[in-house]
Order: sequence, then C-alpha cells, then structure tokens
Amino acid sequence: MSLDADWRTDLDAVDAALIDDYQSGFPVESRPFERVAREVAAETGVDVDADAVLDRVRDLRERGVFRRFGAVLNPPVIGSSTLAAVRAPEDRFDEVAEVINGYRQVNHNYRRDHEWNQWFVVTAGSREARDAILAEIEERTGCEVLVLPMLTDYYIDLEFPVVNGDRFARESLESTDVSATRISENARGDLTSLDGDLLLAIQDGLPLSSTPYADVASELDAPLDEVLAAVDRLLADGCIKRIGCVVNHVVTGFTNNCMVVWDVPDDELDRRGEAVGSLPYVTLCYHRPRRSEQDWEYNLFTMIHGREAEAVDAKIDELAADHLPFPHERLYSTATLKQTGARYEDLVADGE
Repeated sequence: MSLDADWRTDLDAVDAALIDDYQSGFPVESRPFERVAREVAAETGVDVDADAVLDRVRDLRERGVFRRFGAVLNPPVIGSSTLAAVRAPEDRFDEVAEVINGYRQVNHNYRRDHEWNQWFVVTAGSREARDAILAEIEERTGCEVLVLPMLTDYYIDLEFPVVNGDRFARESLESTDVSATRISENARGDLTSLDGDLLLAIQDGLPLSSTPYADVASELDAPLDEVLAAVDRLLADGCIKRIGCVVNHVVTGFTNNCMVVWDVPDDELDRRGEAVGSLPYVTLCYHRPRRSEQDWEYNLFTMIHGREAEAVDAKIDELAADHLPFPHERLYSTATLKQTGARYEDLVADGE
C-alpha cells in the first residue's frame, strides 16, 4: 500500500497528535479512548470526544498510515529468537528464500547487499525448537547458517515521529532512554494461562472499539480487571514492548534502512552500546555474538531509517566519526523477501 508523497498535508492537529504521540503509552483501562480524547483536546485545543478519536484512528488505519492498532509483542522475551543469515548462491537465491520463508517461525527475511545476502529471523517456543529449524534450513538449502541471537538490547523500537520533514527517523527528537537489557536465548516458560491466551488474542491487534480490552476479556471469558492487570504485568515484564498505533514506516517515507555492524572492543561494548542507543537517529542498537569460526567479527548492530539513502549514509558517517571509531560494514536492505508478525501459538505452548 502506498500514499501520496504529500499525504501529510491532509492532516490536522488531532491526526498529527494521534500519529506521533500514541505509538506507545496507550491507556490500559476500560474506556481508553476517553482519556486519549481529553489528552488530545488539551494538547491541540480542539474539542474532540472519544468517538471522534476512534473514528480518526480507524481512518488512519484504512489509509495505511497505521499498520495496526494494539500491542507490539517482544518475541525474544516470550520465546527464543535469533537473527540468522546465509550466503545463497545467486543462481539458487530464490530457491533458498522459498525454503526459508516456508517456515511459519520465520517472520522476517531480507536481501542485503553483502556476502551474507539473506538475513532472516527465527522465533520458536524454545531454544531447542529454534535450533532444530536452523539445522533443518542448513540441511535443506546446503547453505551454512550464521546464527546471531541477541545478547543485549540497548535500544530497540521502531517508534518515531513522522508528521514532519525529518530526513531520517526521529531526527526531531533530542534523546532517547536506553538500558543494557540482557536477553536469554531460552523461552520464559512462566506465562500464566491467561497471559498465554491474552498474547494469542492480541497478537494481530486490539479491537478498534471504544472498549478494546473489554472486548478481549469477553473473547477470553475472563474478568476485565484480570485482563487489564495481565496487560500491565506483560508490559512490566517486557513481553509487550508498547501499546498504541503502529505506524507503517514504509508508507510514511522511511524506506531507506541500513543495518550497520561494528567490531567494538568487548570491554567497551556496554558503554558504547548505551551511548549509541541514546542517539535519536539510531532506531535499533543491540549486541550479538562474534562468530570468528565463520569470519564474522562484528558484535554491535545498529539500524538507521531514513527517507533518502544519502541522509542515512551521512548519519552513519557521523556515527563512525563521533561515536564508533571501529571497523564496520553497511548492509543495506535491497529486497523484502518476507515480513510478517511473529506467530505466538508455539511460543506460549511447550515449544513443540
């Protein structure tokens, strides 16, 4: 889906507030749009009620500005997830992609301009199930798999203001909050029955109604107060990263993205990772292992999204000059081979 280049000109102050201010922090209460309406009215000076706000969100979703409304779940915390790559021969590239994309546990696969040319994410209910899939991919494709699980999350979020003329994502922000969060490769395994049912019910979004949480509670045949408490708990535990309107960054112009990998001295990794993660223009920053036996010496990954490739390259130059004076490579995404949300049926079960 695509929008006209000047789609922002049709937005008023209320639309802009909904797009830029409610990508996260959406209220967890019985009638959340009532609070949103009060906050938007106070910010914009426009008298707007809950029904009008709900209609606006529905319209923005139908236009393609929002991909969906609801929770952004966190696969590495709920289950066992890893980034992986293969070096697919050009004459077998499509064949290899078809094999990889055939697994429901693969939710992203991108072609990148590098010797390792297919990069995909596998998320399963357990580390054992995840590794079995990777081994099967290696056997079926005949391609060695580079396995790079996330070890530390410094900053990961594709939440950024879009109603602006920013050349790169989040240019208009001054800073972001970061922390060095260690990620286990093993599934949590401590979700309650309600937690699991709730994650399955909301993985594709919350109902766009005046009572979204009550609608989910009714679907689960659970008391509303218990569902609200479970959502709060899952947010606090990191199983849910945020709740709000998920912006489609592609249709909003941030179509150029580059994954930059860095060879950072191990004793400087946390310090550098937290410093870089706090930079507004860095949309992702995390630590993954070196694989020296596969000639992979990079341990810090960053991502920058921009509207023009030149702007992204300029920010990478700045990042290298001012913050990360280390060997690095730039892996531009050149094609999307698969992009779906992670499926949670396996993650909340027993890993089978």
